[in-house]
Amino acid sequence: MSLAEFALIERIRARSKGRDDIVLGIGDDAALLQPLAGHWLAVTADTLNSGVHFPPETQPADIGWKTLAVNLSDLAAMGATPAWGTLALSLPSAEAEWIDAFADGFFALADAHDWRLIGGDTTRGPLSLSVTAFGQVPQGQALRRDGAQVGDDIWVSGTLGDAAAALQRWQGGALSVTDPAADADDELLRQRLLRPTPRVRLGIALRGIATAAVDVSDGLLADLGHIAARSGVAAHVDAALVPCSTSAERVIGREAARQCALSGGDDYELCFTAPPACREALAEIAARLSLTVTCIGRVVHGTGVHCPSALARQGYAHFS
Repeated sequence: MSLAEFALIERIRARSKGRDDIVLGIGDDAALLQPLAGHWLAVTADTLNSGVHFPPETQPADIGWKTLAVNLSDLAAMGATPAWGTLALSLPSAEAEWIDAFADGFFALADAHDWRLIGGDTTRGPLSLSVTAFGQVPQGQALRRDGAQVGDDIWVSGTLGDAAAALQRWQGGALSVTDPAADADDELLRQRLLRPTPRVRLGIALRGIATAAVDVSDGLLADLGHIAARSGVAAHVDAALVPCSTSAERVIGREAARQCALSGGDDYELCFTAPPACREALAEIAARLSLTVTCIGRVVHGTGVHCPSALARQGYAHFS
């Protein structure tokens, strides 16, 4: 069943929940919000295009999840608590079944983080999805890219390279994005590509501890390079310390998995810097969140990212 524009909007609005800090939500020319006193607003926007950010045959529920996940990951990298946002949809056609499935994935993640949809736009065109997300962070406590100091440790959360490994498998015809994989390791990689986990709780916990942070979307070395450039320092990474999953190593081999970990994108883990004195605090945070964090290098004098490894290469870059 194809929907008219306002029927499509109403179908999405019906899935969105109100909250006391939303003075006026979906249905007017603009939303009205009441931010918390003593907080800064963190604002981010991301666009996902079919065939660029996800395979064209990806299921709509997975597209919905990832559309929001990449934005919540940006808020996590700022140490911000997710609050509200808008959604702009460009659709070749407005099929009710597609919209409902998309909303299932989108709002499953939104509800898990108490994030509220407050408006947006719809138009006919190639499949493209854009979210502008707002978060809140106490004044002076935002994580930024420009605070890394010489002598800091460099850390990453979780494992890296899983999404890139899954993409390689899909490109080679060995993995479907529409059906679960029979092999448990392949399925783990597939889920990491389709439904990344934004590390919101970690980002909030790093307030007052991390000196700089970024989410790993375009590849570890590329994204760490943003911290180095903005902070006026260099980063030295020990490639042997970068954490790979056993699933990636088994499915594509240890060397290929490590290359994916260094240069592959789409994991949406956090890379951050912190003084060595914070190692015990970070171990306590990791235990509390049941999440692994790994020290992979040090911040040093100089410029750029240095990783003595034949596997090191630049990450993903649009327009390159």
